[in-house]
Amino acid sequence: NLAAVWHNSELKMYLTLLLGASAIIAIDIMPAYGRNFFHALRYSFFQVSSILTSTGFATADFNLWPQLSRTLLVGLMLIGGSPGSTAGGIKTTTLAVLLANASASFHRQDSARLFGRRIDNEAVRNAAALLTLYLTLFLGGAVLISVLEGLPLASCLYETASAVGTVGLTLGITPQLHIPSRLVLIALMYLGRVGGLTLIYAALSGGKKSAAKLP
Repeated sequence: NLAAVWHNSELKMYLTLLLGASAIIAIDIMPAYGRNFFHALRYSFFQVSSILTSTGFATADFNLWPQLSRTLLVGLMLIGGSPGSTAGGIKTTTLAVLLANASASFHRQDSARLFGRRIDNEAVRNAAALLTLYLTLFLGGAVLISVLEGLPLASCLYETASAVGTVGLTLGITPQLHIPSRLVLIALMYLGRVGGLTLIYAALSGGKKSAAKLP
């Protein structure tokens, strides 16, 4: 049923990210592509698609792109694809839950609502924990590599976002890193591949809950 597919909330969130980010980046990189919007859009759409799907293909030198575009790419690496896909990142639904919770707080609502449905508080807590975990790995790894290598923090943030999001793109500095910094990236890649909630449950679970309860 194509109508049901079109009204799917995950698809709407994914398309919003894909098309919105592609358009913004295309406008930002237009000067580098002869001020031709459609030429710039072709490059931006390909790269945004590559990042959101964690495919890792690159057709442009990101060092030549403005800082705004690179910042957006970092954000997309951390977000990743939709649940059920093989893409990395916190997933688009996690972002949607966090945005809905923020909106509910601003409007003084009792609970977050998304696409006409109430979101359970446990889902909000899991989304917040997942975001905190990814940001900790992303920022901590970048700071560590920046200190070890004496590189600009902005460049290191791009590399660690690519690693923890299992995207596989680089600004060209990864091949020049020393062994300790490469080990940091390796750890981030494994942690990002295992998945955030799996790590949280493994680290914080206090034991298996009993299925039987006394009356």
